[in-house]
Amino acid sequence: MPVPLASLPRHKPGSVAMVDWSKLSEPEGRRLRELGLDEGVEVELLHKSGLLGGGPIACRIGRMIVALRRHVASAIHVSPAA
Repeated sequence: MPVPLASLPRHKPGSVAMVDWSKLSEPEGRRLRELGLDEGVEVELLHKSGLLGGGPIACRIGRMIVALRRHVASAIHVSPAA
């Protein structure tokens, strides 16, 4: 069952099941596409900011490590690896 990226357990890989593009602004969506984020891509949550659950997260997308705002990460739904 897909979960939001920020809810994925740390250091447990998963694959993008769906991106809710309607939750993102046009520049945010364009940035994710430029990073190669789309359905089927492997991702891994590396770190969550301790800012009351609202800070950025660090994740691995393919071979890149990127920081995402929490609302952007909430639009990305991931199927955890078995």
